[in-house]
Amino acid sequence: MRPSPSPSLSRRLGRSVVALTLFATVAFLIAPIVLTVVASFAASWTGVLPSGFVTFENWRAVLGLADTIGSQRSMGWSPLFRLPLGGETLTVLVPAELAFSIGLALGGVLINLVVGVPIAYAVARYEFPGREWVNAVSVLPLVPGVILGVAFLRAYPDLSATSFGLIVGYSLLKAPFMVMAVQSEFESMPLRQLEESARSLGASWPRTFLTVIVPNARSGIVSGAIICWALAAAEFNFSYIVWANGTQPLALFLQRHISNSSFTKAAAAVSMFFFIIVAVTLLLQRVGRRGFDIRGS
Repeated sequence: MRPSPSPSLSRRLGRSVVALTLFATVAFLIAPIVLTVVASFAASWTGVLPSGFVTFENWRAVLGLADTIGSQRSMGWSPLFRLPLGGETLTVLVPAELAFSIGLALGGVLINLVVGVPIAYAVARYEFPGREWVNAVSVLPLVPGVILGVAFLRAYPDLSATSFGLIVGYSLLKAPFMVMAVQSEFESMPLRQLEESARSLGASWPRTFLTVIVPNARSGIVSGAIICWALAAAEFNFSYIVWANGTQPLALFLQRHISNSSFTKAAAAVSMFFFIIVAVTLLLQRVGRRGFDIRGS
């Protein structure tokens, strides 16, 4: 009778296979991003790999530091704030499309937090008539942006032409991701016990919710905020349908560069967006770890 492999050998082999699979998957997913970032510093990209390193002309063109015309025009710059400095005024400028899109996406996330967290809590905590309907309606906007964009134009023609209309539209589109992320976190928590413990110590329901329930659900809330922000900042279909004039959302700016610029300029535009996503994600994670506790002293 052939002896079976030892458990330790099987365990080591299994770990090696899992590690190799994980490494291959991560490398496969990261390789296009790395190649795009590298290409943003290249002069041309006509073959398999970019060539002509190292140049910053692509970044200068995308950020509006070089002269561009027509469909390849770069970002405009707008004043963020002004500081009195001696007898002069220092004006701090930021790329208009960049600041505009970050503000739109963060506005959508704020609405998702104010509306989505209580909905997720109610569905996870209570049994009430129509609970399944509320749960279904909360994820109903999980539709392509072009569909919601057309419906939004017909239902709110005046609102859709404003920046606030874009914020509301982004929040509607991404609300299901917030509700599902936070609801999953709430369902893993002993909500009834937490509530009863806090109420037995004299805390009112609003204080219980804001100082006990919400801080304990920070992981799901921060995850939902990151997902909603990243998807809202990159939302193209809804922006394309609804946006009329003024400063372009970043998704339309990226589409214009990808369609009309060289590969290297398009790589710089995409790389800029990737770095923004990373920066905001790290910021939201930091808020979740250190500045999310709203309990009083």
